[in-house]
Formats: sequence, structure tokens, C-alpha cells
Amino acid sequence: MNHQNVDHVENISDVTNTIFLGLGSNLDDPINQIEQAIDSLSAFVQSIRRAPLYRSKPLGPQDQPDFVNTVIQGQTGLAPNDLLDRTQQIETSQGRIKTMHWGPRTIDIDILYFENLRFMSPTLTIPHQEILNRSFVVIPLLDLLPNQMTPTGDRIERNRYDASTLVRIDT
Repeated sequence: MNHQNVDHVENISDVTNTIFLGLGSNLDDPINQIEQAIDSLSAFVQSIRRAPLYRSKPLGPQDQPDFVNTVIQGQTGLAPNDLLDRTQQIETSQGRIKTMHWGPRTIDIDILYFENLRFMSPTLTIPHQEILNRSFVVIPLLDLLPNQMTPTGDRIERNRYDASTLVRIDT
């Protein structure tokens, strides 16, 4: 799909869109939380490819457990806002309660990329605005993008990111 306004596609379910989602957790068995979220996502995301899991220090307040993060790539027929609704339903069903910005959470699912779409609404911005500022997103993303080119055509240089802050988890 080439910069098509997906809100005006007649049959969005007939369109297969490549998406990248970032997942993170630091509460209630984070690895299991991510596994459970990926299982739930498979109801509307097909052909899921997943990056390895990485452990990292929290971005916000440091008086919380370390996070476990990964990125998945898949295909969906959902429109961006419908995808957001579904990911938020998964977060809620897994007990996510938003108590503070950058606080602890059972699961966080961010839409990183939706094809090469640039999209902004009051509740959703694609690509995610902070992707390139977060090693815990970029490093697993690059595991899925060996040519280091994002869906929007940006080149990500792996050596610009401090991977020493991440610990790869082999499951």
C-alpha cells in the first residue's frame, strides 16, 4: 500500500498490511505476558515473525522491575484505529492499569509501523514517535529488518544504539 489513506479503503479486510508492533512488560511474569499477548494478537495478525526478547532497565522511574521487550512483524487486514482498539483490548484483558507515565505494566503493545503509512489522529501516531530514541525498540526491530531500512524508508544504523544496555533472553 503506497501512502494510501486506509480510512477510505472500501474493504479494508481484503487488504493485507505489514505491521510492526513493540511489546513490553515488567510485571507478573513478563515473558509469559508477552507470550500471552502474541497468542492473542494471532487472532488478527497473521504470519507473525518475532525478534528475540531483551531485558532492559525501565525508561521512566527506576524503582520498578526491569522490562522485557520484543518486536513482532505480521500481516493484518485491520485499519490502524481498529488495530489500536484490539491491542488496547489485549492490554486490558491482561490487567494493564495505567497508573503513571512510563510506569510498571503487565503488557504494553505499541504500533510501531503500519506499512509505509504516516498517520496521525488524537489517539494514534504512526510511525510511533519514539522508535528511534529507544534502544529496546530499535535493536529487536533491526533483528527483523536486516537491511536496516524501515517501512517508511528511513535507514537505522545499528551502531548508533547502545546495545550494551540490553540483555538478550534466549527462551
